[in-house]
Amino acid sequence: MLNGQEVAKHNSRKSCWVVIKGKVYDLTSFLNDHPGGANSILRYGGKDATAEYELLHSPGTIEKTLSPEQHLGPVEPGTMSSIQTGQSADIDPPKSIPISLCLNLEDIELAAQKVISLRAWTYFHSAADSLQSLNINLGDWKKISFRPRVLRNVAQINMERTIMGQKSRLPFFIAPAAMAKLAHPDGELCLARGAGIHSIPYCTSSYSSVSHENIAACMAERSGGCLFFQLYVSRTKARTLELIALARKLGFKALVVTVDTPVVGKREEDERYKAEVELESGVVEMPRIADPNPGTEAPILRGVHSSTLDWHDLKWIREAWAGAGPVVLKGIQTAEDAKRAAEIGVDGIYLSNHGGRQIDYAPSSIRTLLEIRRFCPEILSKVEVYLDGGIRRGADVLKALCLGATAVSLGRPFMYALGAYGSEGVVKAIQILSDEIETTMRLLGVTDLSELNPDLVNYTILEQELPKSLREFTFQPQSRL
Repeated sequence: MLNGQEVAKHNSRKSCWVVIKGKVYDLTSFLNDHPGGANSILRYGGKDATAEYELLHSPGTIEKTLSPEQHLGPVEPGTMSSIQTGQSADIDPPKSIPISLCLNLEDIELAAQKVISLRAWTYFHSAADSLQSLNINLGDWKKISFRPRVLRNVAQINMERTIMGQKSRLPFFIAPAAMAKLAHPDGELCLARGAGIHSIPYCTSSYSSVSHENIAACMAERSGGCLFFQLYVSRTKARTLELIALARKLGFKALVVTVDTPVVGKREEDERYKAEVELESGVVEMPRIADPNPGTEAPILRGVHSSTLDWHDLKWIREAWAGAGPVVLKGIQTAEDAKRAAEIGVDGIYLSNHGGRQIDYAPSSIRTLLEIRRFCPEILSKVEVYLDGGIRRGADVLKALCLGATAVSLGRPFMYALGAYGSEGVVKAIQILSDEIETTMRLLGVTDLSELNPDLVNYTILEQELPKSLREFTFQPQSRL
């Protein structure tokens, strides 16, 4: 056992110990590997970080991450008083507006901003650099208009869709988003409950703040809904294989492999918030200049995940999944990559720029879908196409389906919903979208999703912004040098 006074001394980069649930862990060598940055651990050096840890991580995370040598043992009884409790930077939120006043997803977002902590809002709302990708995502949907047909019997409406092999009552699913417990104590369980009640799929994040075991158990309690597993490929193959094995064991119905995160994007709003918290806590340090030992490589800036992932790695990933369900690539942003994905035989492609959180000035997913229609439309009959990014209305869902998408997904709106109202908020958000889709289908003159087609939308404005040609789709005679 360790004396609390001794633990409190280890509060620097040279020696950083933290206490979690009465046990001491040596995180010194883990500081530079921590996805949230070293300073987010250093401000809890020599302190009790239990509350912070439980807010952000699923049970068992630290046991799986650290080596046995880093588990130093329990604190001596009677000496815990020598250890300070690390204080969260969250503030007490004001009361939310009544959920009955939320008529659309933007209302729910405004309600969430009033309720959730600044920390949670900043994490969910932040996007890359100048926010251009985020703004493009939101703006491109407005460049597509409808061409409604009239004098049709639209009394009976069918909104069912098959998504990644699973029947869904609606043509959308809940997109993966991490750390839901930042916004609500039940975290991802709120999303599982809402998906189960409305019989739609929920794609969990690799970084869920509730354990995947608990999410699976929650979904199993309901007759509807299903789970997909979003995979971030780790820097170590062994860890990636562990995650795939876990998803198989728990019965996840599809594997969604994220392919747009060789490094994490520069999310300035989130980074500025962290810097302000660190400044207040007094743990600010000058960035260290990498000085690797001879024969070793310098660490990759923002390299939280595998930075070597390429097309060849998909072979062993699919082998590890062993046909447990469809394999879908998430993060496709060009017609060229969409075509290659179809050629290697994946079951689906998921058009996404990560909610505008990775590279700035990225194309919106609906723009990428139009690019596919222009340069390689044949793949739309070979693979299922999913997309996300900036969807805030049922009308947006139908625009995507008219242009060839199998289904769409939404991330931020559901995080705002659970933050503002918990499970009830998620159910409300799904119902809002369902009502908007149903109403818009009737006004379009269609009664089944299979009737949706490109003639029902005018996308001329957005199409004018597409590339006129792409080298991989144009014969280029070799020049003589």
